[in-house]
Amino acid sequence: MHTQAENDAMLRAVELAVSRLGRTGANPTVGCVLLDRGQRIVGEGCHQRAGEPHAEIVALAAAGGRAAGGTAVVTLEPCNHTGRTGPCTEALRAAGIARVVYAVADPWLPAAGGAAALAAAGIEVVGGVLATEAGWANRFWLKNVTRARPWVTWKFGATLDGRIAAPDGTSRWITSAQARADAHRLRSTHDAVLVGAGTVRADDPHLGVRHGIGGRPPIRVVMASGSAGLPFAARVFDGTARTVLAVPDTYPDIEAPPNVELLAVKASDGRLAPDALLAGLLDLGIRSVLLEGGPVAASGFLTAGCVDEIVGYIAPALLGAGPGAVADVGVTTISEALRWEFRDCVRVGPDLRISAAPAGAGGAGGAAFAGADRGPAADRGRWLP
Repeated sequence: MHTQAENDAMLRAVELAVSRLGRTGANPTVGCVLLDRGQRIVGEGCHQRAGEPHAEIVALAAAGGRAAGGTAVVTLEPCNHTGRTGPCTEALRAAGIARVVYAVADPWLPAAGGAAALAAAGIEVVGGVLATEAGWANRFWLKNVTRARPWVTWKFGATLDGRIAAPDGTSRWITSAQARADAHRLRSTHDAVLVGAGTVRADDPHLGVRHGIGGRPPIRVVMASGSAGLPFAARVFDGTARTVLAVPDTYPDIEAPPNVELLAVKASDGRLAPDALLAGLLDLGIRSVLLEGGPVAASGFLTAGCVDEIVGYIAPALLGAGPGAVADVGVTTISEALRWEFRDCVRVGPDLRISAAPAGAGGAGGAAFAGADRGPAADRGRWLP
């Protein structure tokens, strides 16, 4: 059992964690709030980036001696190993923490076991509090650890009737300047942006971060069935950011610009296998991917079960004809529909931004979070970056 003060503190810890989503490299996004003996907040913190203090250490430094006898509320089970920083379990024990409330059990075996170590030290431990919300805030890292692939967000912009372009192919601009700026903010939270060669030929995208959004440029990934016809003069190959060209592993000797990395991927009939591509990207250190390709790329990832989140920008416009946001996904009757659950809907300028996750997937797109304590209904789905 946990108290209302601890529930509120966990909501704050989740907010702290999600503020660093996509910013912590190979490390999880974690938030921590410390309560004193009277369950008043005396310190808080989040993990900023790999190699820097964990959330618990930041919060303990803020609280000082006021944490003694109190409660640590943390979104991820405190680590029990020594890496570039020491074990958080030992720091909590040394600070005199009497109770630890955490959301998600640590699935990474080298760091797991923190709850047991704390209990062995005489500290009261409660787990699973708001695990769905906390899992969503840490969804990139959890996908990396539990599924050995990057998190994939499919982003698109469309009209009310689901069209991404007019019949003549024109598409600039379906959505508003505000929506486009918001989409660039979304880009800035992902390690890489992924498109197909068809999108490069048709739109010549740069795939950088603009509209006043700061941060490092995402890695640009282009999928191609081969180098034939690839416009290497396109902006995506301009060398201003790390660029990866993914091609079938059966394709011989591709000549690409020296600033482009080649990634050989298992393919079938010239089409890259999404799961193999994602495994290769994780090997390159890419832990989250924003899929911005056209309808064929989207259908390939969807049918392979390789999309974890959909973010759509919907403009209040109708075209009546033109390409849709997604191509054939193998559905022939309504009972076969790919079912998703809305997580969020926000007005962005004149448009709507919707977010959805696979139905029944839990907070981070994995069954590990099903059945967890979800907390008050009013708080569900509010932790989008």
